[in-house]
Amino acid sequence: MPSDRSTEPVTPDVGGRSPGGLRTFRLLGVVVSGVCLLLACCSGTATTPDPRAGPPPAATTDVLAAAPLAAAAPVRVRIPAIEVDSALIGLGLAADGTLQVPADGSVAGWFTGAPTPGERGPAVIAAHVDWNHAPGVFFRLRDLEPGDDVSVARADGTTARFVVLGVEQYPKGAFPTERVYGDIDHAGLRLITCGGSFDRAARSYRDNVVVYAGLVESTVGPQL
Repeated sequence: MPSDRSTEPVTPDVGGRSPGGLRTFRLLGVVVSGVCLLLACCSGTATTPDPRAGPPPAATTDVLAAAPLAAAAPVRVRIPAIEVDSALIGLGLAADGTLQVPADGSVAGWFTGAPTPGERGPAVIAAHVDWNHAPGVFFRLRDLEPGDDVSVARADGTTARFVVLGVEQYPKGAFPTERVYGDIDHAGLRLITCGGSFDRAARSYRDNVVVYAGLVESTVGPQL
């Protein structure tokens, strides 16, 4: 995997908007810590860090009513509220067990070891928040709010539409693995990048920002 560049953070724009069946999915805490260690160009000052135990944000009625989709690789993600429109590449695990990340800040990636977006369970999409002194795909991820839409175009011609259920930030050393990656009874999506203060000695960011979303509908038609 190409190595990431370490750089000073980009100053956030504060004027912006503040399987067919279940596939069990678990990520070790070291993998999650690796996300931020490898996303060395992340930035942002999201909400006050609040590591939580227990279940993730509750699914809404429309999320619980939505029928999960069959497996299909995602090809594009679009988040209108924060002007994200990105192709998706597959991400696996590196030799040291950490999550691979995109080679630069221009594209997002989905974790191929998790359910595909739209399947039952927690699908995962990750991206840089900045890269080489420029905003990355998930630069404004922390600005999402409950109710915002996330659409994922899939290789089978369907588009899965999700609604944001919650946005949380956690210190890397206290990442609630079970809360983020534990089994769920609906088709969920986790959008992940870095946040918090920049550790200049480590050349990385201290926190993860996680957006929780749930499937509300799917459509068939032209790709995004």
